[in-house]
Amino acid sequence: MSSPVSRRGIEAVSAAVLAMSRHLEVREVLQTIVASARELLGAEYAALGVPDDHGGFAQFVVDGVSDEQWKAIGPLPRQHGILAAMLHEASAQRLTDVTQDPRFEGWPSAHPDMSDFLGMPVLDGDEILGALFLANKKGPSGFGDEDEALLRTLAAHAAIALVNARLYESSRELTLVKERARIAHELHDAVSQKLFSLRLTAQAAAALVDRDPARAKDELRQVAVLAAEAADELRAVVVEMRPAALDEDGLMAALRSEVQVLDRAHSARVEFTSCQMRALPAAQEEAVLRVAQEALHNALRHASATAVTVRLEGRGRGAVLKVTDDGCGFDPSVVRSAGRHLGLVSMRDRASGAGGSLTVQSEPGKGTVIEMEVPGG
Repeated sequence: MSSPVSRRGIEAVSAAVLAMSRHLEVREVLQTIVASARELLGAEYAALGVPDDHGGFAQFVVDGVSDEQWKAIGPLPRQHGILAAMLHEASAQRLTDVTQDPRFEGWPSAHPDMSDFLGMPVLDGDEILGALFLANKKGPSGFGDEDEALLRTLAAHAAIALVNARLYESSRELTLVKERARIAHELHDAVSQKLFSLRLTAQAAAALVDRDPARAKDELRQVAVLAAEAADELRAVVVEMRPAALDEDGLMAALRSEVQVLDRAHSARVEFTSCQMRALPAAQEEAVLRVAQEALHNALRHASATAVTVRLEGRGRGAVLKVTDDGCGFDPSVVRSAGRHLGLVSMRDRASGAGGSLTVQSEPGKGTVIEMEVPGG
């Protein structure tokens, strides 16, 4: 029969595994693994390094160290000493004083003092995904056999969570590539002929300007007509096209993917959070996504925002979307930018068309908050 301590350990591992399973992004999974390991074993510090192919770490996540301390420590560690032993030998490392180990090579001056140490490789078959290690166990006895067994179990589940997160991110990238190809095909079929006619008509007008101004005017009128038709067809393609990501993964995943792409593409920090969400009717999900896209576009292109937060949360049977930016802001009652004005009208139309509502809070110099609520179904 298991001891009470062992039973508590099993329950703690179960809670940690459940926490890991809630996340799909690799970075979130790594942070959850580290925080769970530190809490599970009662350590002062915890870290997990994912190696690259050049002797360093592609990702390195810590828990128990403040942001200020982490910045003061400096560059990420290299794969050397005890870290290298875990990454190359795939074996656990348990030490009563890490500084007395012959493989210890020192650390930066701002690095916190560490003594007792427990390290465990994170394995997927024969592949070493990373190294998970803890330091300074709270209490007089240091890390023991049960600590090592618990960390080994946690590392095994961490490997599964990390592999799943990598697969998820790969599938999202593939979805983005497919979506770009699909949009390109739709736009080509719908608009290319109009644009081709537009270009030929414009060239004809340019050739007639000097020798036949009257005919040149007629051609320029035709240019205006063709441009309007091309704009209408382009708008129709965009409006009617339901994003593939919504059909495949749902609103939350589509929003998360949208935010990730924009965060990489812009210097501004773009973040996504969500909680207590249930599926919505298809028309409402698309409306929420389109409003989020328009609000993000305004914040990043027109408001010069340095930070944008997108939050999606359930409310009753429905949901609330909130897009907050720290940009230049504006007076909603006196909108001077025609582009922004049209964007607000479009967002309100989408919200009302989905049976929802939209509110805009903004002041010059104080950023903007766009909030949309839909009723669900």
